[in-house]
This record gives sequence, C-alpha cells and structure tokens, in this order.
Amino acid sequence: MNIKGLDYNTQREKLVLPEYGREVQNMADYAIGLKTKAERLRCAYTIVATMERMFPQVRESADYKQKLWDHLALMTDFKLDIDWPYDVSGAKVILDKPQPVPYPMSRIPVRHYGSMVFELFDQLKMMEPGPERDQLVALTANQMKRDLVQWSHGYSDDEKVADDLARYTDGKIQLDLDTFKFEKINTRERQQATPSKKRKRK
Repeated sequence: MNIKGLDYNTQREKLVLPEYGREVQNMADYAIGLKTKAERLRCAYTIVATMERMFPQVRESADYKQKLWDHLALMTDFKLDIDWPYDVSGAKVILDKPQPVPYPMSRIPVRHYGSMVFELFDQLKMMEPGPERDQLVALTANQMKRDLVQWSHGYSDDEKVADDLARYTDGKIQLDLDTFKFEKINTRERQQATPSKKRKRK
C-alpha cells in the first residue's frame, strides 16, 4: 500500500553500511555529484568527521582513520573521484563474509568423558611403559573420575574408572587400585560447576 507523503525504509535502496544511517549515505551520494575534485574532497572530509563523531570509540583503534575512509569508499561504491588520503583498494574485504568454522563432530562411545579424554586414551595406547606414561595415566584417571563425579551428581566408582581405562586403551593400561591414589575432588567446585535446581514451592 502506497500512501502519498510516507516513505518506508523497505521501499528505499538498501544501505551498504546501515550503522551510519541514511543521512550519511545521502551525504556520500551528494559528494559524488559535486562538480570539482576540490569540492568533493572537502565534502569527503566532512563526511568522515561526521562518521567519527557518530562512533567516537573507533579512535581506540590505531588505524581508525583508514577504516573510516574505507567505509566512505564502500558507501560511494568507489565512484567518488578524489585524491584519497588513504589507500582504499582493500576496502571490499570488509564486506566479505568470513568462512564458517567447522565444528568438530567426532563420535565417542560415551559422552561423559568427552573427546579430549578419548584423545588421551589414543595417546596412551601408543606409549611405551615408563615414567612419562605413568604420569599421563594418572592425569587421565583423575580426569575420568572428575567427569564421573560431575555427571553422576557426586557419585563415582574407582573400579569403573579402572575398567573404562582398560577398555578404551585396548587393555594396554591396567590401573592397580591397591597402589593408585586418586586426587581429592573439591566438592565445592563441582557444585559451582553444576547449576543447582531450584526447589519447587509447595
């Protein structure tokens, strides 16, 4: 529905950089149409100063002047014929969308240990017996126990840790529970890590 005198944003040309608003875009369009290069350059400096006043926080960046002139180049679609005080040839990179970061989707037999612990299992399977492997066994076993405590709301079975450690290392690691001592788990940290459920009001 068109109503005379009303101007809707949906009917207007899409803004290149919406954060500056349509007034600044109109100023940029106006600068392109000026007759002399001196007028266009003077107008360009005025536009950049306006952009800087709109976002004073940009001054915290060392190259903020470069960014403002790059933005002006984009808003004028590089049609503003002036002697640019900065090289704006790389400004188009600003509009390029970053490539999506691939999310690791590795499958693991049980969720409560997490992928990092299974990476430790794989590492342990390849290591030769010795002090270095013993240290990694201790680190892995203690992390497994912390994970079990976290997932089972405070309950953990040392034998389960030993059984799982043997199972997921293909029998290479046999934890002797008669000699191995687990680290003491701070229950306060566990409670802070696990969000408490609010009691229902009767």
